[in-house]
Amino acid sequence: MSEKKVSEAIEYRRSVRVFNNKKEIDTRVVKKCIEHATLAPNSSNLQLWEFYHIIDADQVKRIATACFNQPAAKTAKQFVIPVVRKDLWEKRIASNVSFIQSEHEKSKNKNLKKIKGAISYYQKILPKIYGVSNFRGFINSIFTNIKGVKKVVYRQVKKSDMRVVAHKSTALAAQSFLISMAAYAYDTCPMEGFDSLRIKKILGLPNAAEISMIIGCGIRAKKGIYGPRFRVPFDDVYFQK
Repeated sequence: MSEKKVSEAIEYRRSVRVFNNKKEIDTRVVKKCIEHATLAPNSSNLQLWEFYHIIDADQVKRIATACFNQPAAKTAKQFVIPVVRKDLWEKRIASNVSFIQSEHEKSKNKNLKKIKGAISYYQKILPKIYGVSNFRGFINSIFTNIKGVKKVVYRQVKKSDMRVVAHKSTALAAQSFLISMAAYAYDTCPMEGFDSLRIKKILGLPNAAEISMIIGCGIRAKKGIYGPRFRVPFDDVYFQK
């Protein structure tokens, strides 16, 4: 299977609303595209995400039903579901610290100050941000805004702010998946129309997990794209300062 260049894949990608029911897609290729997704940039390298690859026919049907049987879901051959796992921040911090220490031991890096600084960031600063309660976050935001009058400060200190950060990181990974799929001439449709509670029950997710989106996967049908691509004029969104 030939691969497209990045620019070609970006141009090729469309939100396909109807997939060809006679054309299958290779599960191994989709899995490889998910691996590419995990290479996406993300906040503090915490990787607060999980990806559920739905290939079982019965599960695909249940997911489609929970997506209101919209055409992009009902005709999808497989689903990929990026899930935000902000609740795993402690585990991910531990993984990062372990990696830093392991790499330090292997390379025998003499820059102990840099190593200690990185570990301190993960063990002291991040827990204060991700472990904050709603009340403490509100208090933090007040003091931060006061400090911000006279100096540059980090203002996303509330619990809700970190939820947004985790969703942004997962969305970046999802976009990498979409482009990777397009590179293999596979099609996708990211959907936000779904019953999140039912999806979580199907996947067996804990309450703290959040569905980022549902991505239908397949090969576009002849009329699977609803018209030409529309974007507002570039000059309306591009500002050079």
